[in-house]
Amino acid sequence: MPIPTGYAKINPFIICDDADGAMRFISEVFDAVEHVEARTMDPDGLLVHAELRVGDGSILFCDRKPDWPYVPSTLQIYVDDVEATLARAEARGGRIITPPTEFFGGIFSRMLDPWGNGWWVYDIPEDPEGADASWQEEYGAGDDDDLGWEPTPELTLINETMHTMFRSLVDPRTQNSAG
Repeated sequence: MPIPTGYAKINPFIICDDADGAMRFISEVFDAVEHVEARTMDPDGLLVHAELRVGDGSILFCDRKPDWPYVPSTLQIYVDDVEATLARAEARGGRIITPPTEFFGGIFSRMLDPWGNGWWVYDIPEDPEGADASWQEEYGAGDDDDLGWEPTPELTLINETMHTMFRSLVDPRTQNSAG
């Protein structure tokens, strides 16, 4: 199946207030570049479609309409340097949820951008095939009574911070009007 250049087989779509701001954040943090020709405004003046190329894929964007619900996105991204990426994100209002943690031959972290979107930020393991084999060996098929993972300190941190992140999500419109 031919896929257009600049797109992956699956491409995430972020719908948020101030999609232009979210696009600037992602461009500055992840070195994304806008597909300018895709930018489309709705008659109401809100952005109905825009695209950023990030690595070998694209993220699509739309401004949230006044009567639309808050729907945060959760995205995974591989980067060359997790700590440098998180520093850029924090400097632009991102919030680190899971500090850089060793994870199957690489480093894993999690952060929320200022729009409430979650980012699973990974570096590329030195041996991606070895990391995959290690994951399958450790967590492949388990008993029905098994958690599916051994509660090491690293995996416990990763699991607990994920729960904390999702429990803390609040519609930015409600949060801004309340405080």
